[in-house]
Parts: sequence; C-alpha cells; structure tokens
Amino acid sequence: MTEAIHHLIEQYGLIVVFLGCVAEGESAAILGGFFAHQHVFILWQAFLVAAFGAFVGDTFFFILGRSFADHPYVLKLKARPGFSHAFRLVSSHPNIFVLSNRYIYGMRLVGGIAAGFASITATRFVILNAISSLVWAALFGTVGYVFGLGAERIVGQALHRHERLLIALAIGLAVAGLAWILAHHVAGKERAKDAGET
Repeated sequence: MTEAIHHLIEQYGLIVVFLGCVAEGESAAILGGFFAHQHVFILWQAFLVAAFGAFVGDTFFFILGRSFADHPYVLKLKARPGFSHAFRLVSSHPNIFVLSNRYIYGMRLVGGIAAGFASITATRFVILNAISSLVWAALFGTVGYVFGLGAERIVGQALHRHERLLIALAIGLAVAGLAWILAHHVAGKERAKDAGET
C-alpha cells in the first residue's frame, strides 16, 4: 500500500503541487520542497511548478475581475469578506499589493478579483505577479526543503523513504487544515469589520 502511494506521488505529485498552488497553496509549495529533498522531484522543477501554479491562479482571478465583472461567480467573490479592504489597498498601493497579496492567507482570491476591478494595467499586474510568484515559490519551497533536512536528521535513516513521504503527507494535510481554520477565523474578523463599517 505504501509503495503504491509512493508511486502515485512520484507520478502525479508535481501536478498536485501545481493545482494546490493555483488554489491557495502554501502547503502545496512546502510539500513540493520536502519531496524535492527526498529526491522524489528535482528541486528546480518543484520551484517552477509552484511558481507557475501561483501565477496562473492569481492571473485567472485578475482576468475574472477585469473581464467578467458582472458574472454571478465574480459578484459572489466580490461579496466575500475582505474584498473592500483589498480594493482600497490595490487602488492606493497597486505595486505593493500585487507583490504581497499572496502572503495573506485567504486573500488571494478576493485580491485577484480586486486587482481586476482596480485601474492597474494588465501588463503591470502580470509582471509584478510573475515576480511575486517566483519569490513566493522559492520561499515556501525552501521551507519545505529545509523541513525535509530537519526531519531526516530527527528520524534518521530508520524509516524507509516511502514512510518518510507518508509522514510528510500527513504533516502537509495537518498544515493545510490549520491554515483553513486560520483563514476562516480571519474571514470572520473581516466580516465583523465590514459589517461595522456599513
């Protein structure tokens, strides 16, 4: 069973890292770095896939906000907590906002939509988003790589390679769960703040 899971990670892991990074995935980028340390992926491939996933995700939501502003899905995202705050930030400090938005968990979706509604040009957004995606992927991929180094020193070679991968997968899911709880906590605060402003 563990060998089968290991094989699946080797075959489809980079696709999962890409999809996770499209969605909001610090944990996916971290896992990519960890698996690179375990020699399942090549390190530069893990970084590049994470950066491309982050870039595609933010660009997709920017295009939605810019070109499909009246679509029901976009209007639903626009109504999410934090949109008005994100729109104010991108309107007043567009460069800083695009470069830093992905680091605020739970804000990437509304941030991309807000940037699409703002006056920032598409060319500027794409360039800044590419820079931000590369730095973000390198940062979180390195965290995963260093975590892999530390985990190997703690468990040593006592565990087989596929067992270390399963442990990493469990930790990654736990991190993703904690991040989801944190995002909902922050979203609740944003809802209360937005309600207080109206």
